[in-house]
Amino acid sequence: MPGMLRRTMVYLGLVDDEYDDYEPYDEPQPVPSQQGAVRSYPAPERQQVSERPQVEQRPQVSVSPVSAPQPNIRTIPREPVPAEQPQQAVMARPSAVVRPIAPRQSAKVHVVTPARFPDAQEIGDLLRASQAVIVNLQGADRELGRRMIDFCSGVTYALAGSMEKAADQVFLLTPSNVEVSVEEKRRLSESGLYDG
Repeated sequence: MPGMLRRTMVYLGLVDDEYDDYEPYDEPQPVPSQQGAVRSYPAPERQQVSERPQVEQRPQVSVSPVSAPQPNIRTIPREPVPAEQPQQAVMARPSAVVRPIAPRQSAKVHVVTPARFPDAQEIGDLLRASQAVIVNLQGADRELGRRMIDFCSGVTYALAGSMEKAADQVFLLTPSNVEVSVEEKRRLSESGLYDG
């Protein structure tokens, strides 16, 4: 253990390396040749080892500062600034495009009383054409009524419209850009299709 500790300390440079610990080098013995003559080999030259190993001197290299490559920068020409406007006012102007919002239409409400599920296509076509629809399910059986409510809620969601219950088993479907007028609601309530 002390030998390993010493070698570690020598490796880390904490103690000088002493070569007394090493075993002496054995000279190679002459080998007899096949003809009976003894062949001798020259002994390798021993190098003298100094107590401290010499540090290899490296040639000095001069380093000159290198500038970073300049990126290709293209500037976009600015609009000419009128003399009466300050520079800050021109830069603060937003570049967004303003589009007008379509006004809500007031349309006549179409009444659909489905007798079977393929009648749902008529409801979808009317909503896509931006027309309000009253779906009257008062005379429909329970299974058809459930399927029609599922279809109507899906199509109004897909077209960003709205669906509201107008009366018992009667639903008012309106597209996003259509508003049902008060007069039209009054006309529907007179026929028993709107309880609003």
